[in-house]
This record gives sequence, structure tokens and C-alpha cells, in this order.
Amino acid sequence: MDVDTGNSEEMAPPLQQSFMIPRKEINMVSDMGKWKRSQAYADYMGFILTLNEGVKGRKLTCEYNVSEPIEKLVALLNTLDRWIDETPPVDQPSRFGNKAFRTWYAKLDQEAENLVATVIPKHLADAAPEVAVYLKESVGNSTRIDYGTGHEAAFAAFLCCLCKIGVLRVDDQMAIVFKVFNRYLEVMRKLQKTYRMEPAGSQGVWGLDDFQFLPFIWGSSQLIDHPNLEPRHFVDEKVVNENHKDFMFLECILFITEMKTGPFAEHSNQLWNISAVPSWSKVNQGLIRMYKAECLEKFPVIQHFKFGSLLPIQPVTS
Repeated sequence: MDVDTGNSEEMAPPLQQSFMIPRKEINMVSDMGKWKRSQAYADYMGFILTLNEGVKGRKLTCEYNVSEPIEKLVALLNTLDRWIDETPPVDQPSRFGNKAFRTWYAKLDQEAENLVATVIPKHLADAAPEVAVYLKESVGNSTRIDYGTGHEAAFAAFLCCLCKIGVLRVDDQMAIVFKVFNRYLEVMRKLQKTYRMEPAGSQGVWGLDDFQFLPFIWGSSQLIDHPNLEPRHFVDEKVVNENHKDFMFLECILFITEMKTGPFAEHSNQLWNISAVPSWSKVNQGLIRMYKAECLEKFPVIQHFKFGSLLPIQPVTS
């Protein structure tokens, strides 16, 4: 498997890179301008859009390159999944926010650096503490026992950092979304169900979804130019059941319908409105705009984002 080690040394940043523990920089609404001008914002958004392009018109089940770091990331996520099985919910009076999540989280908090060290090569070992912070931030909040799009953004930032240090590469694009991010979604859904996590900063019926956003963006890109599936079809149960294994967007719809009762137009009004958009490319563009406005430009979400040497708060230098 190590045929391209020479190449990875070239891709690796010079060893004088000094890593740091990422920290909060957005403390007041007036700091939001710093975030939008930052190198972190430019790199994060660039990463999301590159992957959006990379999965365009492709099914989850298509053939793609699976590198060793991708396999290691899946193994890492499988470990988190196994810990859920080893940490069953506890009996408690309140229905939501099962306290066993805190036990599960404490294990991740303790092990995150070791887990990250299994994914990155020895010569980049110094990066592990910085990168591990994003992994810890990506699974929900252990005090509030909630999960939302800010946690999802931390996982995307985690993957973005792995790209920036050369662990993940251009030809990993499809595997990053279809194998790693998709496995992450499965683990998050299991966490949400097992510990009855609250949606973080949910806009209720006016939000796109209680927990996720990115799989709708990338999932709509997958469906661009599909010969017969149009946006109006995703509210059709039969279509969803027949195609969800191929398309992330439909997998999200399936999960919503499993978790919620009542008419779709009532519990997921925003998605219902999207089903009236004529083409998937229009849906995709609209969702990218909505993601910036509803997630990345909202103080309650971004105040928790952390900045380090890989995703710096400094203004873009171009």
C-alpha cells in the first residue's frame, strides 16, 4: 500500500510548521466579520465546494479510489460506533438527552489524540493534538447533550485539516464524501437515536433539518443531471425506498421520515418547498446559499468554531 510515500513526503508541509491547539475567536456578533474574511472561512468553503464538484452526478455505490488513510478514518468511526454499543442509555426521568452520552463522550475526549494518531503518518505526529480538537467538537455537546450543524461543520473542518497536512489528497474526494462522511452520518444518527440528543440551535419547522446540512448539499450534487429523478420525486416514499442506497439526499429524507410523524409538508416545510424547485442544480446552488446564510453566517453556530494553525482566523492572503 505504501507505493506513494515519496509523494506524500512532498505533499507534507515543511516540518517547521508549528501546530497549535485551536481556540475560540468569535466571541461577539461583531467578530463575525473577522470570520468571513478569515483564511479559515475561505479554506473551509473551498473544501465544501471542491467536494460538491467531486461527487456531482455520482452514486454512493459507484467505483472510486479508497486509500489507506480513508480506510483508517473508517476504522476510527467504527471505534466510535462500537463505544455506543458499549455505553447503553441509562434509566432517567427525562426522555431526551440521555446522560450516558456524557460517558461515551468522556471516552472520546480521552482517546481523540490517539485515534487521530492512527490516521496520520509519524512525521506529522505533532499535528495530532490540533486536528483532534475538531474530531472532539464534531459529535455534539456533552453538557447540553445536543447536536447540530456546528458539530457537523467541525467534522468537515477535521477532514479539511487532514487535506491541508497532506494525509488526504485530491483523488480521495469521492471517498471522503461517500465513505468517510457517510460513515460519520451513520454514527451520528445512531448517537442521536440512542441518546435522544436535542437538536442544537434548531429552527424547528423552519430549519432544513434538525441535525445535518452538508449531506443535502452534496446529495443534491449527486443527483444533478439524473435522467429521471427530479426534485419533486424525493417526497415520494416509493422513490426514496428504491434509491436511498445510491443517494445521500434520499438517505437523509428516509431518516427524517423514520424519526418524524405526520405529513412531510408539516414537519419538514423547507424541504417540502425545495421539492418544487425545477432542477437539482438549482437545488444545489440554493442550498449552498442557504448554508452560508443559515449556518456559516449565524453567530450562535460559529461562536463555537475553533481556529488554529491549519484553519487560521487571520485574513485571507491571496
